[in-house]
Parts: sequence; structure tokens; C-alpha cells
Amino acid sequence: MTPLAVIQLPFTQQGGWKRLQQRSPSIATLAWCLVLPMSLVPPLMLYYAGTHYGDVFVSGFADRQWRFITTILFLAELLTFFVMGWLIHAVVNSHRELSISYHDAYLLAALAPLPLWSAAIALLIPNLLLNAAVVLAALGISCSLVYHGLQALCERKANDVTTMSATYTVMAAGVLAWGLLMAIVWAY
Repeated sequence: MTPLAVIQLPFTQQGGWKRLQQRSPSIATLAWCLVLPMSLVPPLMLYYAGTHYGDVFVSGFADRQWRFITTILFLAELLTFFVMGWLIHAVVNSHRELSISYHDAYLLAALAPLPLWSAAIALLIPNLLLNAAVVLAALGISCSLVYHGLQALCERKANDVTTMSATYTVMAAGVLAWGLLMAIVWAY
């Protein structure tokens, strides 16, 4: 798949979605080859920012137990992938007009957090406002990935309102999970 096709995923239901669906990578392949390596990016970048920038980034940032925090964050991200795949399947199939297979639900669960995982690279720059803006933009792209992914991957198609409703429910749960992950970081 070309990089251009990957970049188009959040912006259209055409493009690479059907090719991804046809490739049909197993859930284990998604977990090992995509989720596991990309889940390492935020903890590594957070550890780097916490140990190198300290209080320059945020007051009290240097005094945290970064090894513990980043390990918990990494494990929570892996768990979140499996929970979100199940959740996408359950939410989408609860609508009469929509239907998605477990495989496609996990494909979407693996792709949806890619912008958020990639946004962690902004932690190379010790600027809180810049990092917040990058995360908000990544969250918007992630929402768009879920919406267009549901449009493309659902076996039974529905009107846009139903698809938006399912997207809203999935993203609300995703943002809640992300908020809990961030609470872990700030709690320790």
C-alpha cells in the first residue's frame, strides 16, 4: 500500500480501505506488527521528555517515576487495542443498519490510534501548547479515521447519521480510555 493511500484513509471511504480489507491481516499480525511497535512511541517519547526536559516542560514533570509510568502506559495501550476492537464490534452491530466483522473491527481499532501514537513525536519539542495542539489535531484525525473506516468496512451500509452515531460512541469510549491513560501519567 502506498503512503498516499494511507494518508487518504482519514479523509475518504474509498482509497485504501478496501485494499486493507482485502489483505486481511490477522488480528495477531495487527497486534504484533502495528499495535505493538506503535504503542511503544508514546511511552518512549514521554520517558524522553520526562527525563530530559523536566520542569522546563511542565512544573513538577521532572519528579515523576518515568520508568513505572511509561511501562503502565505501554501495557494499558496494548489492552486498549483489544478492548476497542471488541467495543467497535459491539457498538456497530448494535445498530440494525450496520454490521462489521470482528476482523474489520480490530483492523479499525489498530488504525484509529495511529495519529495519536504519531503525535507523541511532538514531545521532542518542550512546548506544552504545541504538544496540546498536535494531540488535538491527532484526535480529530483519529475521529475521522473511525468515521470513514466504518463507512468503508461495514458489511451493511447505513445513512450517515447512523454511522456518525456509532463513530461518536466509539470515539467517546476511546477518549475516555485516552483520558484514563493520561490520568495515569499525571497521578504518578
